[in-house]
Amino acid sequence: MKGLIRATKIVATLGPATNSPQTIEQVLAAGVDIVRMNFSHGSADEHVRRASWVHEAAHRLGRDVGILVDLQGPKIRVGIFENGEVELKIGQKFVLDINCKMGDRSRVGLDYRELVNDVQADDILLLNDGHISLKVTSVNNTEVSCIVLHGGVLSDKKGINRQGGGLSAPALTNKDIGDIKVAASMEADYVAVSFPKSAEDINYAKELLKKAGSRAWVIAKIERVEAIRNLQEILEASNGLMVARGDLATEVGEAAVPALQKKMIRMSRDKNRLAITATQMMESMIKSPVPTRAEVSDVANAVLDGTDAVMLSAETATGKYPNRTVEKMSGICLEAEKFVEGTLDSHFLDRTFERVDQSIAMASLFVALHLKIKAIASFTQSGSTALWISRLNSGVPIYALTPEESSRRRMALYRDVQPIFFQYDLKDREALIKIAEQKLVDANVVSAGDLIVITIGEPIGQSGGTNTMKIVKVSALPADKSKQLSL
Repeated sequence: MKGLIRATKIVATLGPATNSPQTIEQVLAAGVDIVRMNFSHGSADEHVRRASWVHEAAHRLGRDVGILVDLQGPKIRVGIFENGEVELKIGQKFVLDINCKMGDRSRVGLDYRELVNDVQADDILLLNDGHISLKVTSVNNTEVSCIVLHGGVLSDKKGINRQGGGLSAPALTNKDIGDIKVAASMEADYVAVSFPKSAEDINYAKELLKKAGSRAWVIAKIERVEAIRNLQEILEASNGLMVARGDLATEVGEAAVPALQKKMIRMSRDKNRLAITATQMMESMIKSPVPTRAEVSDVANAVLDGTDAVMLSAETATGKYPNRTVEKMSGICLEAEKFVEGTLDSHFLDRTFERVDQSIAMASLFVALHLKIKAIASFTQSGSTALWISRLNSGVPIYALTPEESSRRRMALYRDVQPIFFQYDLKDREALIKIAEQKLVDANVVSAGDLIVITIGEPIGQSGGTNTMKIVKVSALPADKSKQLSL
């Protein structure tokens, strides 16, 4: 473990470009904290195999790396074309036909047969993340007839959105219900629900995960107009949000997305939830060895907004430079984090807490921001204390000490938090604190004379039992003493 850690975490999508134990180990070594399994592509067997490679590579690197399963959801797509793609020209007629088996320049099939009931004349349909737009001219029982407003190349299985939202497809399809069982079998740490419209969608996913024996946390992907209207209830039902800017932009308009991104990140942190910023963050690096200046600013601004993680999609799934892209993104995050100042705003001061462990977490933050605290060490079973401490930008790294592997993998997504394996063999609080102090010294995180804050609970090792905060002035231990205390 290095003394300097990156506060903002990196989520990277696996795919053909990262489809071997070697390439997966390389992107993890480059700085990936969470891998994303995109269940819109590939088979269940492929995802399970990649998950095992991730665990093996993380073990070899001595790191805790989480797995996020991203459910396909009701991604409304066109069918397939005879030649794989067609080019649509402005002004031409084009038909979305639920009975078409093989598409051509005049028509294409649909995965979503209910589209004929969800749209009407003059609606605008956006295809391929908004690169192509169609205006509906008429609808019958099997066809949606359109005229092309903005043309381009349309290839197999590209998505369809209705401008302004309003498509009735349920958030969880039969495929998703089966994929939740696959997520449970691979011990996924997070499951992302695509296109939720309400808290009911999130609660249903949580119920299915529980039945499957999974303890995965649920991330709500905000992609629909309806989700924006119900953002508060979705946030409260979930463990975090993904700002899925591609589909969201097609429904609310590109110009509305930056402000919504800031709002969602702020709301997530205020409600002790996680936030992931996604879609086209380093898009040009699918083919280019360097990002554009706009992409650098985009990633940096997400960091300054307070996002827990920034996400790579095609850049690492199918791109030419997956390792380099991760390294570039990591460097941008580190540079942006230099300008993040720790502050206690009035919202923090107005908070009240019913739980002792949450009060201890907030007290440690208050101390960290008023004294020159070098690090916060939190003894935790579930990771709750570390999450609460990380919700405000203190600028102080948080080291979460736990024996629970599932908690460490989950905490790999928390901003500012570095999970560390720590076995609670001892029941003596002061002895454990001394060991934690030595661990931070050995890792070159702190040195003699530094102040650190330690949170711990008694009885030792009890989940939700954090009830003590201690300010410690580091004193380097003698070598022989250090050996006695090592785990």
